[in-house]
Amino acid sequence: MIELWIPLTVAAAFMQNLRSALQKHLKAKLSTGGATYVRFLYASPFALLYCWLLNAVWGIGFPQASNTPLFLLYCLLGGLSQIIFTFLLLYLFSFKNFAVGTIYSKTELVQVALLGLILLGDTLTLPAVLAIALSLVGVMALSLAETKLSAGAMFTSLTDRATLIGLTCGAFLGSSVVFYRGAALSLGDSPAIMRAAFALAVSLVLQTLIMTLYLRLREPGQISTVIQNWRPALMVGIAAVLASVFWFTAFALQNAAYVRALGQIELVFTFLVSIVIFKEKTKPLEFVGIFLIIAAILILIFAS
Repeated sequence: MIELWIPLTVAAAFMQNLRSALQKHLKAKLSTGGATYVRFLYASPFALLYCWLLNAVWGIGFPQASNTPLFLLYCLLGGLSQIIFTFLLLYLFSFKNFAVGTIYSKTELVQVALLGLILLGDTLTLPAVLAIALSLVGVMALSLAETKLSAGAMFTSLTDRATLIGLTCGAFLGSSVVFYRGAALSLGDSPAIMRAAFALAVSLVLQTLIMTLYLRLREPGQISTVIQNWRPALMVGIAAVLASVFWFTAFALQNAAYVRALGQIELVFTFLVSIVIFKEKTKPLEFVGIFLIIAAILILIFAS
């Protein structure tokens, strides 16, 4: 029987794709900070409602953190890491050679595995290591196919500023994932679905508070614009909270590195849409990348 974290991760990747598509429509009306704020502000009420429903309707008790300061620290660090990653990635686009940095940001997969081992003691099986390696090569092949860069240029640019920022992006994205898993695990023996929901709700509330303070200080008037565009923003919030519910529950059930590696199926969805719907031409390197990602996914599924 397929383990629950597998369909949850696939659903999370699909909803994340949808959230990104909806968020792009808001970029014409909002600043980068405002568009980022939307996913937290409009998702947090739904996350709180989800927690309440689990308790009031399904009778699942709220978790009791054995170490509340550690739980809050994990939530805060996870939320901050995700926000910093978003801003660093956007800053990366201001460089002429941003493509190099963007590709190196994909090393998030390896960084998740290393951070998970160091912070949470999450170990990997040999098939999982192979799957993560194949997935990483596949993701980078897809990234190279979208640019005019050669593999040689990748290695000669290891000391470039854009490369270092790209690696930092991957580190912050990877650390957010590991911190979120740590938050769910720190809630003891409660059912995984409630631990994930509770960690998600607390993290989103903290992120909303942080971004509210940032926008008030740095972008006056942007919060009002976010509220004025509540209809499209609400759709982003719904898609965001659904994606996060699936991600957090998967993180509570399985090693974060496994989840993120399987989550690369999002790129397969994008690839299929570009071929089937938009009739776009596909480069040989893209086929190689997708083949490696699919191979990695199958290894993960069968190894589980």
